[in-house]
Amino acid sequence: MTIRTDTPDRDHPRTALDAAGVRDAYRRWAGVYDAVFGGVSAFGRRRAVEEVNRLPGTRVLEVGVGTGLALPRYRGDKRVVGVDLSREMLEKAAERVRQERLGQVVGLAEMDAEHMAFADGAFDIAVAMFTASVVPDAKRLFVEMSRVVRPGGHLLFVNHFAAEDGPRWWVERAMAPLSRLLGWHPDFALRDLLDPSLVQVEAMEPCKPGGLFTLVRVRNQPEEALAVAA
Repeated sequence: MTIRTDTPDRDHPRTALDAAGVRDAYRRWAGVYDAVFGGVSAFGRRRAVEEVNRLPGTRVLEVGVGTGLALPRYRGDKRVVGVDLSREMLEKAAERVRQERLGQVVGLAEMDAEHMAFADGAFDIAVAMFTASVVPDAKRLFVEMSRVVRPGGHLLFVNHFAAEDGPRWWVERAMAPLSRLLGWHPDFALRDLLDPSLVQVEAMEPCKPGGLFTLVRVRNQPEEALAVAA
């Protein structure tokens, strides 16, 4: 099974998401998110945080922190800030931080990932787990994450990327019109996030279960992000 890098064909336009649609979807999911998605996404989250923990730098931004499932896995010397568009998700993340006394988490904020309030270069690492296919404009997300991470820092993404063929391709194609209800794009392609011809991808690694998700690591070069946005 190969990962799709192009965008969906013009005969099947993508259903648009917007911030309000994402908020509505995750307001519905907040109460059951851990039970429904926690298990299947656990391997990808674990692998992403392992990568964050081994990279240099302590200032970490988790974009789309959700209910905070990944927060307990960060090393104690990291200083983690989490942002999410869903207030309901953030409330559960804050409860997790309190209950588990997660001293490495120094902030949680309700924020649009495409328009963050942080200064340029405020972080050493930014990681987005299962977030890129949720935001209305993933390329804008990439540009914004690049802005808030220092040059030479790292951007990490764990996400489902659409297959090019086979049964999974047909399922993803059939589910695409349900994007607004689901709150994510089943037919999301890598090129929807970044242009591989412009951005130097350091690593791409399939994650369990069955390679359904992929870990992508990029060394931050702000000029490359500007090229993606152009």
